[in-house]
Amino acid sequence: MTSQGTRDRLVQRLRRNGIRDEKVLKAIATIPLHEFVDEALSSRAYEDTALPIGLSQTISQPWVVAKMTEAILDAGTPQKVLEVGTGSGYQAAVLAAMGAKVFSIEIIEPLAKRADALLKELGYGKQVRVRAGDGYAGWPEQAPFDAVIVLSLIH
Repeated sequence: MTSQGTRDRLVQRLRRNGIRDEKVLKAIATIPLHEFVDEALSSRAYEDTALPIGLSQTISQPWVVAKMTEAILDAGTPQKVLEVGTGSGYQAAVLAAMGAKVFSIEIIEPLAKRADALLKELGYGKQVRVRAGDGYAGWPEQAPFDAVIVLSLIH
């Protein structure tokens, strides 16, 4: 269920739904999305839907991740991105797979720790830094950023 063919089918659905940037689609095709959801939901990971990640939060549906990534690419490929709302870490992985250095802040500490550990395990540790905290002020000591992406907290 987590084969390359499964990832490719997700990419084809994203294409049919308006995602055009090949760099974004290639990044999504290479990332093991099933690793970012609970094991019990891994068989549904490649559906184009939001799924729970615990603590009353969800992973954004892949189309939303792709669309937000395309939006920040309008100004060119960013080298340095601030992400507010790490969640599972999937959006940060997509940005890192495209070559960006990502500084990600998550207000829910257990999510931040889980995402940080997973991103390191998957080999994104050098490109993505995660910290727990309130992202309201950004990450001043790392500013300026080429792009900022904000994922909202769902209550």
